Amino acid sequence: MAIATTGGAAAAFELKHTSLPLVSMLLKTTDLAALGDELASQLREAPQLFDQDPVAIDFSAVAGEAAPRMDLLLALLRSHRLLPVAALGGSAEQMAAAREAGLAEAPEAAPVSRAPRTAEPAMREVREVEVVREVEVVREVEVVREVPAPAQPALVVDKPLRSGQQVYARGGDLVVMAAVNHGAEVIADGHIHVYAPLRGKAIAGNRGNTAARIFATCFEPELIAIAGVYRTTETPLPADVLGQPAQVRLVDDKLVMDPLKT
Repeated sequence: MAIATTGGAAAAFELKHTSLPLVSMLLKTTDLAALGDELASQLREAPQLFDQDPVAIDFSAVAGEAAPRMDLLLALLRSHRLLPVAALGGSAEQMAAAREAGLAEAPEAAPVSRAPRTAEPAMREVREVEVVREVEVVREVEVVREVPAPAQPALVVDKPLRSGQQVYARGGDLVVMAAVNHGAEVIADGHIHVYAPLRGKAIAGNRGNTAARIFATCFEPELIAIAGVYRTTETPLPADVLGQPAQVRLVDDKLVMDPLKT
């Protein structure tokens, strides 16, 4: 959809519908001091957890509470390397305050139709509903499905990582063929595979990918995190995974550790 300038000149810009990565932060409290303490704690444990990520603030869990000071909330998030751009799920008061603070109102995800796929008209209807949900279009427009860009190839590291070293696989998986020692840090937007002892920090799904997993042939990490949910050595690891081949996955916002059978 091009917007042409007057006088028949070339179009100055085009408006296109697209899908962009966006972190959704579900607030469970409007106590900004408590929120600040939790954000600071997570950044101390995982300094690369946030990297100027655009954020939609989800107020659905605190919709029954009074709206927080939006200017203070936005300043707090920005001070922890988050970029609040939208809000959703709040009460009328909360959403009005969010709009006044300059946040866009993000639409709720629409349920996908489960119409039968036996006939071509039904298939077409399902595809259209899925596309509208994907790009979050809430008005009548012509929607074209865009083919997702191919995933980034996995980053492979062959050498041991010493204390103070950090490796980040931006946009893809990370495969480490040697030990990740205490004080080292491995980060990936996708999965992390360590085919050696994992004794440092492992942060998978760095940009909010809740399907990301962590795999290690010898599981002894200082810290593990998936999509912002983390666990440190302050909580002892289960005996059936400590020092053993194991995987970590995210289930209902909780880290689940399973032994791997070899």
